[in-house]
Amino acid sequence: MSAKIRNRDASATARITRIPLKYPAPGAWWVCFAFSLLLLLSFAISATVLLIYGVGVWGNNIPVNWGLAIANYIWFLGIGHAGTLISALLLLLGAHWRNSLNRFAEAMTLFAVVCAGLYPILHLGRPWFFYWIAPYPNTMTISPQFKSPLSWDFFAVLTYLTVSILFWYIGIIPDLAAVRDRAKRRWQQVVYGIAALGWRGSARHWARWNQAYRLTAAIAVPLVVSVHSEISLLFAAGPIPGWTSTVFPPYFVLGAAFSGFAVVAMIAVVLRHALGLGMLVTGRHLDLLGRFLLATGLMTAYGYVAEVFDSLYGGDPQEIGTLMDRLTGAYSFSYWGAVVLNFVPLQLLWFKSVRCKPLALFLIGLSATIGMWFERYMLLTTSLYRDYLVSSWGQYHPSIWEWGLYAGMLGVFLTPFLLFVRFLPVISAFEVEEALRETGDLRHA
Repeated sequence: MSAKIRNRDASATARITRIPLKYPAPGAWWVCFAFSLLLLLSFAISATVLLIYGVGVWGNNIPVNWGLAIANYIWFLGIGHAGTLISALLLLLGAHWRNSLNRFAEAMTLFAVVCAGLYPILHLGRPWFFYWIAPYPNTMTISPQFKSPLSWDFFAVLTYLTVSILFWYIGIIPDLAAVRDRAKRRWQQVVYGIAALGWRGSARHWARWNQAYRLTAAIAVPLVVSVHSEISLLFAAGPIPGWTSTVFPPYFVLGAAFSGFAVVAMIAVVLRHALGLGMLVTGRHLDLLGRFLLATGLMTAYGYVAEVFDSLYGGDPQEIGTLMDRLTGAYSFSYWGAVVLNFVPLQLLWFKSVRCKPLALFLIGLSATIGMWFERYMLLTTSLYRDYLVSSWGQYHPSIWEWGLYAGMLGVFLTPFLLFVRFLPVISAFEVEEALRETGDLRHA
């Protein structure tokens, strides 16, 4: 390896490990962290009110018994999918460009799945009994109701969260050791040393690490498909107009990947600017993120077209009525909001000059993230508020406590993510070095 490449290796490692040891922008970080704590306070207040008074403080009721909580559950769970795709799938495919993105994408997955998992637990009304939905030995021989979506959610989220934690932690161990070796303060050496599990970088360590890392990646990739397919079947398995579609499993999976890539693109742009990582998160990475965002967005658009075609081709009056209600009814704003925000700005990504502009990519990602939230809200509300019987019709309006809990969940996501950015390596330094050794070009790292 030439001296030039060795110097760039050292520069990349030093640049990444310097962030947790000597954060480059502490003032801006404290402002963001204070804002996230304010949102977290909203979560604490809204959850406390919910626990005292019950789910009656929310606006959902018959016929709309699935409201903002379930829409946000699906939205957060979908956001987490891009982290697994970028990290696990591209690792198995040997795509080195993932190395500058996978670490914070994995962290995004963890915290988004935590937010998603909290919603069904809080939705129980008595969340301290959440373990009743799991099969466990007990003297009263109480068995979970496996026909209930709660049991499906429990196993889906718990499995996805467990594998995501393992994959993220296995991947970060070598970099924790690198931070430990460069730390000057004793407490940093101790904390990072314990977290690194005694890593010394021996050949045996690398061999065992590589086996565990790739095995966990192989397990994680099918979860991307299975978890959100399971969520979609909670809809498609019921006799509700607007939900009885066989396209739902791939439609949900691709929509989840679309929203996830949108959030990853936003995070990449912000961290690139805030931490001065333009040398590591390059224009090529932004270009590839834009391509993935465009591809998954167009696949999601196909799901919209398929839904309309299925309703018109099937000819069922209730299905057609639900479709027309989505287009022109009381909640048409959610349908057209999803269509416009998801697919109109997305068309700018056909041009490389737009994909490589950080601000443009950030705004398009933000538009897609909001648009996918509108889609989840639309799928729930427009199919439930007008049942088969006119006597069962009734509109749904989220209460202030639902909005407060949603804002609080953003705090639940942002607070640990900001702590991750502040105290842990946000980019996989050793994988960047590996790519440099193989290619000798930082653009491929």
